[in-house]
Amino acid sequence: MLLLIPGPVQTQPQTRAAMAQDIAPWDDGFRPTYARIRERVRVVAGGIEGEHVTLPLQGCGHFMVEAALRTFVAPGGRVLVPANGTYAKRIARLGREAGRDMVLLDLPDTRGARPEEVAAALAADPTISHVALVYSETGSGIVNDPAAIGAVVRAAGKRMILDAVSALGALPLDLAAQPELDVAVFTSGKCFEGLPGIGFAVARVDRVLASAGQAGSWAFDLADVYAHALRSGWGSFRFTPPVQALAAFDVALDLHAAEGGQAGRLARYRANAMQLYDGLAGLGIQPYLSRAEQGPIIVTVRQPGDGAFNLGEFVEALKARGVLISNFFTTEAPTIRIGAIGAIGQADIAFALEAIGATLDAMGVTRRAAA
Repeated sequence: MLLLIPGPVQTQPQTRAAMAQDIAPWDDGFRPTYARIRERVRVVAGGIEGEHVTLPLQGCGHFMVEAALRTFVAPGGRVLVPANGTYAKRIARLGREAGRDMVLLDLPDTRGARPEEVAAALAADPTISHVALVYSETGSGIVNDPAAIGAVVRAAGKRMILDAVSALGALPLDLAAQPELDVAVFTSGKCFEGLPGIGFAVARVDRVLASAGQAGSWAFDLADVYAHALRSGWGSFRFTPPVQALAAFDVALDLHAAEGGQAGRLARYRANAMQLYDGLAGLGIQPYLSRAEQGPIIVTVRQPGDGAFNLGEFVEALKARGVLISNFFTTEAPTIRIGAIGAIGQADIAFALEAIGATLDAMGVTRRAAA
């Protein structure tokens, strides 16, 4: 089965094979692996040794985002969220339910947030302390620019939290160049092509220390993760981790490096996405985003069929042809979302496009004349 979703993604056989072992996470034989992963992650994120630290947690991206909000924003603190997609709105909900005051900057879900819009919102409300930004919004496929947004955040004397869940590993990040960034968070099952189960925060040490005690949750307190590492060593976990997923992630990091790191992975993903974008348009399916706004992680197209299209039926029929895509959409208008990431290449995209065309034909779906 060819898996074309924005995560968890298609993985390499050697990555999956690393899961097939029984491991005790506290065993001295495994501790070096875990400690090595933390350092490798810091390097990929552009963190500086001694200034930035990797703080893992068990779970998914939403867990990491909540942990970041709880740890770095004081209870009752105000956070600006440039809201141009579903995952930005989920940040707002996570923050509200954690007792933080979330301020939505409503934007279209068809383009990236603009620095001047964020700057204006910060100038209008000096009580805001943080901006929480989604790097790659997999609701629609747009990519926000954390460096450009970060520059206006820094100029305003504010802090930033970056949701890089569907970005880090493929899209560039240089924490050393963005001192306004308290933390960037991501997970194992996206652009690094690991198995799901573990999340990572790469944070400024000074901000971690300044934020101790304000999370209101032991499980989601990244400052406590740091304190535990200082007490017990960088190869130790506070609570039982998904240790097999960590072992697989170590292999995934090897493969990431062998591909040329972030730049190599981005090149493959971008080629996949553009092939999808053009191929779907060639099948008479209208892209949801302009070409200029189309990111390399997920391609979203408008549902064809003049309102009679049944997404669930289409997904199941396509699955029967060997391609699995998301059976839901998260955009303002009805769409189909197709991932361009994972251990896939252009031959896989060609296979998927052929299967999509055949499935639409078999379902009798009306669409535009091929471009």
